[in-house]
Amino acid sequence: MGEEAKTEIQFRSAMDTAVRILTSRSHTAHELASKLKKRRIRGEIIERVAAECVRLHYIDDEDTARRYVAELKSKGYGRRHVSAAMRKKGLAADTAEIALEEGYSGSEEKEIALKMLEKKHSTFSREKDRYKRKGKIYRYLYTRGFAPEIIASVSSGREK
Repeated sequence: MGEEAKTEIQFRSAMDTAVRILTSRSHTAHELASKLKKRRIRGEIIERVAAECVRLHYIDDEDTARRYVAELKSKGYGRRHVSAAMRKKGLAADTAEIALEEGYSGSEEKEIALKMLEKKHSTFSREKDRYKRKGKIYRYLYTRGFAPEIIASVSSGREK
């Protein structure tokens, strides 16, 4: 069996693996490549598989970014958290930025922060010290990815 035939068999096997991976959920090209790399598939085969998956529309980083923004937004995360999560997924900066712009408006992020604060109202209301309560609110929202300006505008009405 010639070298070309072996390469073609490896490509087809890698393509089958990629399709199995992509049936569970959408992945970015970067995620797919790293999963194939973990399976010890050669780099040039991975590149061919990724290109073929893009050509067949099995991978669409723009659509994946939009869906991921919507998913994390519905879970109550701010822009900063979503942006970091998309970088971790290996999405290109411009793709991530476009998805964020489409997914969040300025007032929408504030509404999400208010909703998250409302969910934790009973927890924060137990703290009697006003300054400690304000610090806890700030830390909670900051770790969920909200900008300090949004936290300040949301928490200023909650200090009672």
